[in-house]
Amino acid sequence: MITRPLELATKLRPEPRNFDWLFFVNLGLIGLFFALFGSPFVLAPGLGVNFRLPTVASANAGARPPTHVISITNSGQIFSNAGLQKMDELSDWLMKQAATVSSPLLLVRGGDGVPISMVADVASAARRAGFETVWAAEEPSGSSGKESR
Repeated sequence: MITRPLELATKLRPEPRNFDWLFFVNLGLIGLFFALFGSPFVLAPGLGVNFRLPTVASANAGARPPTHVISITNSGQIFSNAGLQKMDELSDWLMKQAATVSSPLLLVRGGDGVPISMVADVASAARRAGFETVWAAEEPSGSSGKESR
């Protein structure tokens, strides 16, 4: 900045040697603002939650955990806790597993690219083995969680 023609440098206030009282007033007001208006519901990542979310007593009335879980991939592979299963082996495996528990419940997880013929084959094999079946679908891979119109 050119200050010589108007001698502006002589008209400037000198730099303060320490903090003035306005700095401390601003600091106190900012601290008061965060103390009064801070939300306990905004959590920093990594902090634990020390409160319980509200629940409905009858929400889990008929719920029961699955006794067996299988996953179907988009390429047609079927995974269980025993490893990779082929479709012809799945029926025998389901029969053996259904005999180990009194009321078998099968959770089948699959993505959006699983062929519907495979879903139907797994459902019929589970029904023949005596399983009650619960289906779980994964979020489509190209979706951001918003409905497209």
